[in-house]
Amino acid sequence: MAKQKSKLDGVKIVLGVSGGIAAYKAIDLASKLTASGAEVRTVLTENALHLVGAKSFEAVTGGPVHTSMWEQEEFRIGHINLADWADVVIVAPATANILGKFANGVCDDLLSTMLCACWAKPMLFAPTMNDKMWTNPAVQENVKFAERIGVELIGPRQGRLACGTEGIGRMAEPQEILEAVEKISAGLKHKRK
Repeated sequence: MAKQKSKLDGVKIVLGVSGGIAAYKAIDLASKLTASGAEVRTVLTENALHLVGAKSFEAVTGGPVHTSMWEQEEFRIGHINLADWADVVIVAPATANILGKFANGVCDDLLSTMLCACWAKPMLFAPTMNDKMWTNPAVQENVKFAERIGVELIGPRQGRLACGTEGIGRMAEPQEILEAVEKISAGLKHKRK
């Protein structure tokens, strides 16, 4: 019996994980992406490493996890290599910090530098932060910039926040993000025909 083709078969995805409490959901997302046939490479910020471990992502993706600008990668520049390799880039969670870095061209870690290099690729950000941060005018300007250059945003959602209050700021669920990536991938495959 032939194996049924998955929606993400052959799609190369870089999953960027920034330091929001929702980083634990990114492990489930990485697992779902891999189970759907995608090849996943993960980039964790230093702040993300305080919340989740690289080994969890290695275990569920079977792929490499990158955490530093200073990793040796076969004599290639890591952030450019990742940008060139990716078909789709996902940032989940996308904190106010990483949104601000992206919108303002700040390149001070591997994830922000890679995002600067692959801005023309299909990108999906899943914002998450406290509702007071989400409604900050500076954050909203950064969101508008990202949308203006073609970054797709999914969320944030209404619900219970890490601080214990209710409000907008929860990261979209991994299944919802997976479905959005499948739509992006279908568009890529259609363009290639």
